[in-house]
Amino acid sequence: MSFIETDEQKALRAAVAQLAAKYNFRDYVRPKAMKNEPLSELWDEAGELGFLGVNLPEEYGGGGAGIYELAIVLEELSAQGAGLLLMVVSPAICGTIITKYGTEAQKQNWLPRIGDGTAKMVFGITEPDAGSNSHKITTTARRDGDDWILNGRKIFISGVDQAEAVLIVARTEDAKTGNLKPALFIVPTDAPGFVKNRQEMDIIEPDSQFTLFLDDVRLPATALVGQEDAAIAQLFAGLNPERIMGSAMAVGMGRYAIDRAVEYAKERQVWKTPIGAHQGISHPLAQVKIELELAKLMMQKAAVLYDSGDDFGAAEAANMAKYAAAEASIKALDQAIQTHGGAGLTADVGLGGMLAASRIARVAPVSREMILNFVAQHSLGLPRSY
Repeated sequence: MSFIETDEQKALRAAVAQLAAKYNFRDYVRPKAMKNEPLSELWDEAGELGFLGVNLPEEYGGGGAGIYELAIVLEELSAQGAGLLLMVVSPAICGTIITKYGTEAQKQNWLPRIGDGTAKMVFGITEPDAGSNSHKITTTARRDGDDWILNGRKIFISGVDQAEAVLIVARTEDAKTGNLKPALFIVPTDAPGFVKNRQEMDIIEPDSQFTLFLDDVRLPATALVGQEDAAIAQLFAGLNPERIMGSAMAVGMGRYAIDRAVEYAKERQVWKTPIGAHQGISHPLAQVKIELELAKLMMQKAAVLYDSGDDFGAAEAANMAKYAAAEASIKALDQAIQTHGGAGLTADVGLGGMLAASRIARVAPVSREMILNFVAQHSLGLPRSY
């Protein structure tokens, strides 16, 4: 495999870009986000065109490609300011985990519908008291005959109001201490004892965040995905794609910002000269262009490694890509606003409203500090600090 894209991958980029132009940020996404409404029309059309399931197996209605191609889709959507956050969780995390570890019945039930967008499954791992330390997860699952009973809570779970189910990360009740051996359960959002509370966020986004409470939620044995005492690798099968997709969204958003800045810098004239001719404008934009391209290369490397089965190599590259893409994206958006001057903060331009959204990439799905911990320990061989 190679990051030099094939004709098929280039055609996929072009097709997604054409769709994204129809649902661009200023005309479609921003008005929806201001009303905190999900991008349902874009999601549905992307599903109908087969874009949401390009990474899923062909025998279950998917495209039979990989995370590389799914990242292409999200990057090109984001490059028009129309990134679909739930692509990170539904086809990338949940679709991947079910493909690798699900039963045949789970695959038959979920993968075709995740792939065509008619069903969404979101992901629940973060807890209020655990934070970045997933080994402190306290959501438990205990057997009751053939059933499972889940108790616990989750926080910052995206898109629960749009989803048919949440893939909940729990631990079996007799494994509350020691290293995490995650047990993964498909929990319907209408299950008795499952409560979702919308969290008030101080950002303009089309998708909402939720706190979840699981109070004696009874699930059949068929809700368990994979093994109840599986190694941590079962969980990280979905987390490497999550980081790659987060990188794709950040890279695309950065591309969108630069494109808007370049348009303006070519048109805006001061003292009879387009402002883009001045190095005070052109050099900072050139710099962020370089940094975005470098981040994209690392994202592509991570996707190639993941799709070729090199999980550890992919983990290093995916973490580095996530870090680089977040930093470059924020810098690109900030420079785009600066290029516009005061106009950069107006509703007509629309860049100001993206600033808080781009900032998410520094803290989710993993903070840059935890990425630096990973690189220090695994790439540099330094002692653990935690």
